[in-house]
Parts: sequence; C-alpha cells; structure tokens
Amino acid sequence: MELFGKKYKLLSDEQLIGLLVQRNEASFNELYIRYADKMYAYFYRMLYQDKELAADFTQSLFLKLFEKADSFNKVNKFSTWIYAIASNMCKNEYRRNVRPVPIIFLQQQMFDIVLPKGPKNVDQEIFQKHLQQAINELDPKHKACFILRYQDELSIKEISAALNCPEGTVKSRIFYSLKNLSAKLFQFDPNQKKMNDGKTN
Repeated sequence: MELFGKKYKLLSDEQLIGLLVQRNEASFNELYIRYADKMYAYFYRMLYQDKELAADFTQSLFLKLFEKADSFNKVNKFSTWIYAIASNMCKNEYRRNVRPVPIIFLQQQMFDIVLPKGPKNVDQEIFQKHLQQAINELDPKHKACFILRYQDELSIKEISAALNCPEGTVKSRIFYSLKNLSAKLFQFDPNQKKMNDGKTN
C-alpha cells in the first residue's frame, strides 16, 4: 500500500489531473495533499480572515476540481489553473457580499518588499497595523496580483493566466501596489528618517 502511494507522489500535477479525468481517486487524494493547505491559506487571506469561510471555500474548490477535471487545459500549469478557479470564486463572493474587501496579514518577507533594505528600527506591531490598513485600501484587482505574487509566489506569467489578463497589466498592478504602499508607509522608512534628521542639523 505504501509503495502504491509513493507512485502517485512521483507524478507531476499535470499527470495527476490527467488521471483524475478518469475518476482516479488516488490522484485526487494526492492533489488534495499538495494543495489543500495552500488554497486554505489563500482563501483565508482573501476572504476576511474567516476560518470557517476559508474551509468551506477550500472544500468547494476541490469539489469543482473533481467535477471540472476534464476542462483542464494541458497548455497551462495545474497550479495556474487551480488559482484561476479560486480567484473566480473570490470575485463571486465579493459581488454577493457587502462586507469590505478583506485586510490581509502579511508575512515577514513583505517588510523587505515595502521598505528599503537595512536594519529595522520600527515597532513591527505598529508597522503591521498600518501596512494592513494600506493593503485594505488597495483596489481588489491590484490586491489580487499583489497576493499571488508575494504571498503565493506565482510568476508573472502564472498570475496572468490565473487572472486572465495580460502580463503587462499584472506588472503594472504590482508596481502600482508597491508604489502605493511605499507612499503610505514612508514614515516607517529608516532612510527617510535619516534624511529628515540631516535636514534639521
């Protein structure tokens, strides 16, 4: 039984989805193992940090995956395809729901993206609070590109396919997001503080 399971672990995502078209249960289980936690985290960030909602959406996503396996385009990567489905589910939820677009909790790596490199001498808790507020104010389309690039680490090409928009548009949205966040958080820039200190001397 263990050797049987190992066989599926060696297969690519694309090979597994090909087997799933034939209603192969083991291939579905392997895809679930590979992607369930990732997709739960994605839904949690995108859908109001609501754990129950994220769990429900994750289950719905894999149900859609099972039902739509035969619609997978072999030209694309499986990861791009599953994020495209997840993204559309979030868009539909936003249309149905009157709640504000969600605040996103960012990982430590995000500090290096928004702030220049160098020693961090700001209170991280205060910074995160302001950062979350700034991200919350981003347009949903810019936010989606931002999350997929820096949280889920998709390539520009993969984001383009997942969101069904040109690569140039993806780059533009990411650039806008970073520029917008940097402008709103300039007071936390240690280099900016040094410049201001120099002016007073």
